[in-house]
Amino acid sequence: MEREGFSARLIAWQEQHGRHDLPWQNTQDPYRIWVSEIMLQQTQVQAVIPFYQRFMARFPDITELALAPVDEIMAHWSGLGYYARARNLHKTAQTVVLQGLNQLPTDPIALEKLPGIGRSTAAAIAVFSSGRRAAILDGNVKRVLARHFAIPGFPGTKAVETTLWSLAESLLPNSKMESYTQGLMDLGATLCTRSSPRCERCPLHNTCAALRQDRVDHYPEPRPSKPRVERHAKAWLIRRGKEEILLEQRPARGIWGGLWCLPEAVPEYLQSQVQKGGEPILIEHNFTHFRLFLTVEPVKWNHPEASQDHILHEPGMPHQRWFTLEEALSAGLPAPLRTLLKGLERG
Repeated sequence: MEREGFSARLIAWQEQHGRHDLPWQNTQDPYRIWVSEIMLQQTQVQAVIPFYQRFMARFPDITELALAPVDEIMAHWSGLGYYARARNLHKTAQTVVLQGLNQLPTDPIALEKLPGIGRSTAAAIAVFSSGRRAAILDGNVKRVLARHFAIPGFPGTKAVETTLWSLAESLLPNSKMESYTQGLMDLGATLCTRSSPRCERCPLHNTCAALRQDRVDHYPEPRPSKPRVERHAKAWLIRRGKEEILLEQRPARGIWGGLWCLPEAVPEYLQSQVQKGGEPILIEHNFTHFRLFLTVEPVKWNHPEASQDHILHEPGMPHQRWFTLEEALSAGLPAPLRTLLKGLERG
């Protein structure tokens, strides 16, 4: 009876108190739902909204996305982080269009076969686009279920995750899947939050095991702590005159994959013709598993002979190109580099 009441109370709460006016709601378009679900992975709703609106204005359907240059997609994603998500969006769009389709599938099994779409994301797309009966299990949902049913252990472990998936499947209602699924998302995002949960307003508080035990803060158990690794690297801020800067495109895989960054070394053809351009700049940036300390060495190169569109793209070498500051700020850049270049623009 407790499990039957879980879904009914959640649906009733969502329909009255949940979120109903987010930019990706009130549609059954699987493309728009898919883009929003990918953007929302490990990213807060308020941070996603402006990126989503700009992205959809430029890439309104899956065909537009498939045909767009990957550089332009990365530029529209710049600042949102976890850049593999953008590359996988492009790969999926191309896969679907090459299959002769003009829309994303809505079957969760078919969706899971596409790049960057896991089990929970596939279920969310299927639920919101076609009302399919499928369970989701993102970070917010794991927290709600772990607290309500007092599930011990860190949800990132295989055993605990298996338990939570089984529980999520068993709680599915027979109708109103959209309201139920959105309710789980809304509850975890607005009331059953990681810190300072508002249990008194929760529609499930009467049956919450963690609340009954007075141990809400103990569920779910946190990731076992590890010392944060520090990494140190060096890059070169190479300027030609006041307006141009040399950038190189990073490999598709790895840190800032596919983005335009400062070169990690002065190219050979410039080495004898550069001069110190200022004091080193230290950039600190947090990644999920480490903290990066990047020392940027400013240098000047005023040689007049290289053309404006000089491009270095030799086999096995990074793709390097001169940009004006305006062009660079329109390219796909990591957030800390964008901040650095905006400072140059103002200066």
